Parts: sequence; C-alpha cells; structure tokens
Amino acid sequence: TAVNQDGASNGLTAPNGPSQQRVIRDALTNAQLTPADIDLVEAHGTGTKLGDPIEAQALIATYGQDREQPLWMGSLKSNIGHTQAAAGVAGIIKTVMAMRHGIMPKTLHIDEPTPEVDWSAGAVELLAEARDWPGADERPRRAGVSSFGVSGTNAHIILEHTPTAPEPDVPEAPPAGPVPWILSAHTEPALRESAGRLAALVEGGEVSVHDVAHSLIATRAVLPHRAVVVGETREEFVTALRAVRPTRPRRGPLAVMFTGQGSQRPGMGRQLYEHFPVFAQALDEVLALTTPGLREVMFDPDQAETLQRTDHAQVALFAFETALYRLWESWGLQPDMVCGHSVGEITAAHITGTLTLPDAVHLVT
Repeated sequence: TAVNQDGASNGLTAPNGPSQQRVIRDALTNAQLTPADIDLVEAHGTGTKLGDPIEAQALIATYGQDREQPLWMGSLKSNIGHTQAAAGVAGIIKTVMAMRHGIMPKTLHIDEPTPEVDWSAGAVELLAEARDWPGADERPRRAGVSSFGVSGTNAHIILEHTPTAPEPDVPEAPPAGPVPWILSAHTEPALRESAGRLAALVEGGEVSVHDVAHSLIATRAVLPHRAVVVGETREEFVTALRAVRPTRPRRGPLAVMFTGQGSQRPGMGRQLYEHFPVFAQALDEVLALTTPGLREVMFDPDQAETLQRTDHAQVALFAFETALYRLWESWGLQPDMVCGHSVGEITAAHITGTLTLPDAVHLVT
C-alpha cells in the first residue's frame, strides 16, 4: 500500500496527476514488484471529464510502459455509483472476488474511450467486455486498486492472489489418549436428557469417540447449562454420561502465564506438531527466523543435553509457547490478561501485539 497528498492544486476536488503517479510507484516499490507484474487496475474512475483523463494518463505513465500484455482497467462505479468514503474498499472487494473467480469484470456503459486521453502512449486498455484472467499457474494474479479522496489524499493498494493451499496431511489414526465430550443445553433437565440420548446412541452402535468429540464442539451451540465428560472408550463415556450433573459456569477473569527457562524438556511439542496443523504452522513460522535445526533438537530425545543450552532452550521455549497459544486461540481461548516469567515475558509481549514476531525472535536470540 501507499498513501500521499496532492499538495498544491487548483482546488479540493481537482486531482493531481503527478501525485497519483508517485503513489502508484510507491506502492509498487513497497510490494517489490514492477509495473509489468500487475494485470489489472481497479480505477477510482468516477466518470468525470476532469478526473478520469488525469487518472488514465497517470496509469499510462506508470503501468503502461515496457510491458508485453496490456494493463486492463475498470471501475466499480459503473455498477453501483460512487460510494464516497467506501469507494476504495468497495473496489478491493470487487477485485478480490474477480481474482477468486478468475474473471476481469467488464465496466458498464462504455461506448468508446475518451478522446481526452492519448491511449497510444502506453499499453492500457478499458475493460469494455469481461475477460478471463490468466491462470494463476504461471504467476499469481495481481491487481492495483486506487482511491482518491476529495481532500487530495491518494491511496493505492496492490493485491496478490493466494495460491490454492494444499490439503493438510490428516493422520490415519486419531491421537491416542482421552478426549472431552462437551454438552450444553438451555435448562438442567434438557442437559440431562441430552446426555441420556447420547449415552443410548453410543451404547447401541459403533461410533468413534473422536468423531463425537469433534461434532459436539464444532457443530453445536454453546448454551448456558453445560457438562463435560472425559474418556477413551465407549464404555467410559456411557458411564460418565449417565452420571452427568449440570453446572452453570461463572466466568471470572482468565489469565495465561508463560513460563521461563527450566521448563524445556526433550520431545517438547513433537506430538502436538504431528497432530495439530495450527500448532505446526505457528511453530514453523517462529523457527524459520531462528537457528536451523532447532526443531530437531526439540523433538529428538537423544539431544536433551543440547536442548539444555541457553541459546537453544530460550528460543525453543518461546517457539513452543507461541505455537501452543496459537493452538488454544484457534479453539476460542480469549484470556483477559497474559503475563510471563523470564523468556515468557517476551512471549506475552508478542501475544499481545506489543512485539512483532521478527522483533520478539530477535530479542530472544
């Protein structure tokens, strides 16, 4: 993104072409891209005789030079009019949807390009008709979105289409160990009745205790009267469900504390890494900024002595605590406060947004 200000001009509503060129070039610089990397621009394009030619000439001067394929240009205002303060974000929404569907949408009500613009000065063309967006296999789809304010503020954002994420590897066997079944209802009698129905269902057929646990937490509403039963086998769950006594939780302040050096242990995080993609992704994000090979040191029981070294232990603890918190966060944990001891203080500062991840890792190392 980039933002600038027109500066001196002949009025609040008069656009400034050189300033528009500068904001586009700044956005390209910030994105580390060249003009030829951009396929489409969602223009501010208000349809005015003064503003549109100035904007088109700025696009030709910046995006229209030294490129083999033309830059395609359109404006959402031809569809829904000028949404004033929401004009920029409306253009972003349109562009994201266009990337998603692989279509460059047509701009409505164009009979011929304005003669006020020298269209031969660069490779910029109007989207008078919808066009297929070239596939993202060759390179990511990229687009610019412009929004120019009445006060002379200019903004330009560059968007890049994300590639389709690969399907995560799902373990063939569910993780070992006990799992919770979470029940809730509007009243105590309803909760007891629900527990009884679930017990009868489980007792009468072959079910996966892990599938039931997932369905109860992911597909059911959370109501005021609740009960949790924990087990590993169908028999354990049937016994526990028949003994359910509902409780109405009282929500007090919730705090999370992150520990310091000394709590490191061989194999820390290995099972969580294997079974929970959220944990694995968060851990990898941290370790990518640290010394190569630290994950192996954490996971390998034979490297316990290496893990005890301060330069390994503190970074490993920060990585583990950050990943563990991200896993809790994905399950809906929202603490009221966080604190930490020693290296845990840095984790707490990162979790609250006080430190960015690169800054936190730099401080730990």
